[in-house]
Amino acid sequence: MRLLLLGGTRFLGRHLVDAALAAGHEVTLFTRGKTNPELFPQVERLRGDRDPKNDGGAGLAQLEGRRWDAVIDTSGYFPRVVRAGAERLADAVTHYTFISSISVYRDFLKPGLDETYPVGTLEDESVEEITNDTYGPLKALCEREAEQVFPGRTLVLRPGLIVGPHDSTDRFTYWVRRVARGGEVLAPNGPHLPLQLIDARDLAEWNVRLVERFAAGTFNVTGPERPLTLGEVLETARRVSGSDAKITWIDEAFLLERGVKYWQELPAVLPESEEKYAGMRQTDVSKAIKAGLTYRPLEQTIRDLLDWRATLPADQPLNAGLTPERETGLLQDWHARRQP
Repeated sequence: MRLLLLGGTRFLGRHLVDAALAAGHEVTLFTRGKTNPELFPQVERLRGDRDPKNDGGAGLAQLEGRRWDAVIDTSGYFPRVVRAGAERLADAVTHYTFISSISVYRDFLKPGLDETYPVGTLEDESVEEITNDTYGPLKALCEREAEQVFPGRTLVLRPGLIVGPHDSTDRFTYWVRRVARGGEVLAPNGPHLPLQLIDARDLAEWNVRLVERFAAGTFNVTGPERPLTLGEVLETARRVSGSDAKITWIDEAFLLERGVKYWQELPAVLPESEEKYAGMRQTDVSKAIKAGLTYRPLEQTIRDLLDWRATLPADQPLNAGLTPERETGLLQDWHARRQP
């Protein structure tokens, strides 16, 4: 197949290129050429801005007169921009994949949300500022634009927390690296805390398989297939890394009293006390599993993450998680408070 990727040189995108090439497909990348421009010298590159406001449409003009079997859109955030590209490609490709987000849903008040749950809306659909409040609804509007231009030919994937090598957010990487470093590790709430995640390579390989059969529809994409907990993740990281880490579980109330920020200082973790996050921790992915989504072992993801991070400068800071000083101070306060 001839595949066009809008994006393709960052985290998920580069894994999509790897998966497509491994499957024997011909790949063209359409990017601005600003991120990892040295990647994939063996594939065709089209350089340009997909937003016609930025260059008068010169970037999208490169797509004219071309044909591909399918396009995978990894870089769509604003509905106006998605529509502009989709309309340009409507007669040039057969199938459109839009990489959306699990954040599209109106709320997460109940566990087990499936793809039929209502999505969030915006009073002003022309807004183009990405915030915690607008990101999800904007992605939902992007889905709508793609489906309107490619009716019956659109595959919408709604990933949850994506993890694995080349993840610049470091949300999951923080926990793996912290446990590997050893010593006393601060962990929130308790080992029972539910956690969902998807290895970027599993997502990418499944996406390519769906494109090969021109599958359409909307899918939640996270995992694993069976329930996973933070305790299991940390124990697996300790076993894989061979560290001497000792996990100290600290009450949520204690952490919130001290202004600890879940998802940022405690990445990939959301407060149990806030009901609005219940559905985000336990989303229904049965539709994707029935459609062939598979998961590699957690051990492999963790091992590959550690191997990848080892290729980076040792002093390169993580983009998420507690600083060593912050963690030490919280642990000291916790132990002091618990002394008789």
